[in-house]
Amino acid sequence: MPEPQTAPDAPAAIVWRYSWSAIAVVALVGLASLVPFWNGIEQMWGWWIESPEYSHALLIPPISAFLIWQQRDRLEQLPFEGSWLGVAIVCCGGLLLALGQIGTLFVLVQYAFVVVLFGLALALVGLRGFRRMLVPLLMLLFMVPLPQFVLANLSTRLQLLSSSLGVGFMRWFDVSVLLEGNVIDLGNYQLQVAEACSGLRYLFPLMTLGFLMAYFYKGAWWKRGLVFLSSIPLTVLMNSFRVGTIGIMVDRWGIAMAQGFLHEFQGWALFMLSALLMLGEIALLNRITPEPGTWRHLFGVEFPAPTPPGAAVRHRRLSLPFAASSALVIAFGIASLIAPRPREIHPSRQASFAEYPMRIGQWRGERQSLSGVYSATLQLDDYLLANYFSPSGAVVNVYMAYYQAQHTGDAVHSPRSCLPGGGWQMREFGQRTLSGVLDEGAPLRVNRTLIELGEQRELVYYWFQQRGRVLTNEFAVKWFIFWDALTRHRTDGALIRLTTAVPPAGGVEAADRRLTELAARIAPTLHRYVPD
Repeated sequence: MPEPQTAPDAPAAIVWRYSWSAIAVVALVGLASLVPFWNGIEQMWGWWIESPEYSHALLIPPISAFLIWQQRDRLEQLPFEGSWLGVAIVCCGGLLLALGQIGTLFVLVQYAFVVVLFGLALALVGLRGFRRMLVPLLMLLFMVPLPQFVLANLSTRLQLLSSSLGVGFMRWFDVSVLLEGNVIDLGNYQLQVAEACSGLRYLFPLMTLGFLMAYFYKGAWWKRGLVFLSSIPLTVLMNSFRVGTIGIMVDRWGIAMAQGFLHEFQGWALFMLSALLMLGEIALLNRITPEPGTWRHLFGVEFPAPTPPGAAVRHRRLSLPFAASSALVIAFGIASLIAPRPREIHPSRQASFAEYPMRIGQWRGERQSLSGVYSATLQLDDYLLANYFSPSGAVVNVYMAYYQAQHTGDAVHSPRSCLPGGGWQMREFGQRTLSGVLDEGAPLRVNRTLIELGEQRELVYYWFQQRGRVLTNEFAVKWFIFWDALTRHRTDGALIRLTTAVPPAGGVEAADRRLTELAARIAPTLHRYVPD
């Protein structure tokens, strides 16, 4: 009888790995990549430790590493060929690093670090492997703090929005309340929706959590995008709900409900509730348009499959693009160590605002002082706050704030952002060229706004005196801070603001004349106190 035939043995699976010596080289390059970016990394670490808005960022690098490890079984199937596109990305990161170092702008250095990491990864693993690692690498962007002026503007807007929605919630429960800006007046108590209650402490952690949930969710791409984007309005609504519930509790049981452990516990509970709502959103989306598979399959943390038994192990070689990228990173590090660091210039001032005259022409001034809370928030280096009286008894409040550096978060605060926080409403806003008022021979152009708070009305002129320029546009101020940091190594500057009361009925033209008259007196004196 013929012998039974057996099926030929299936070919052994092949897995690709790096040798220990190659892993050591990659690790050394990773450590070397820290050197040129150390200033930015050090400041970023300080934000993580000191700023509640970014305390969650400590977890982002290990989570990103875990997500890459989670793809190990799939990555083992790829030989990794490297990509010269990664070298180009490393070059872009180096350019961004140079701009950040020359301009002493740490946020550019921090983003340059992430860009270089992207480039190294692409040069190491190639396009196919990089696609597997892209989302975990993108998560690293959440660890970089936003520029301070963006945070300040965002915080102010969130404060106002949370206050408005929170008050609406209180009124729904028949709580008698008055809202002025971010100050909630309950009669016996006044609650201020401060920066800590603006929602930023929840926004960035919840966005990061939403990104993770969208990544783990195996639904359609539009569902995943919706889960991530919904973290933003969810933060605003839940923070407003928190403000509203605090107001109701204070109205019922006193101010202790808004202080101490209970206040902090409410914030923690709010975040956990927000996370549960996002999970509920995923379940609802899956019910509306069902996806194939079990819930565990659709939303779960998977671990890499074990290496097949008997698999043939092939060793990858470090690619030429990775070698070139590594050489560039080492060159960046050497340059950062031996190249002279640009020092920011703090020009000398002829005089401080403490010497500013209290008599200008026929105007007589009386000095005032900022309270400790405002002084600590503004972080200014010098200021003048005074009421000037005309011979007829009219009053103009003059505020000048000077900063010797504006690149580390201590920057001029625009009245356009600050005034609404105090409850003032801008009824008119525009620019005006003051006839007969000259600055360096050119007519002075100012921002002009009419503001109201209840029955009070005030007219405000303000402008930014920045290194020899008179600016009215806040975005132009930020641009020239960046440009002058690069080209002149200076970021100093000042805000000049004049304010006068306007009678309930009319009086705007007279207020314009008062401000124009005093501005004509003040403008020629500023160069003594604000360097050109």
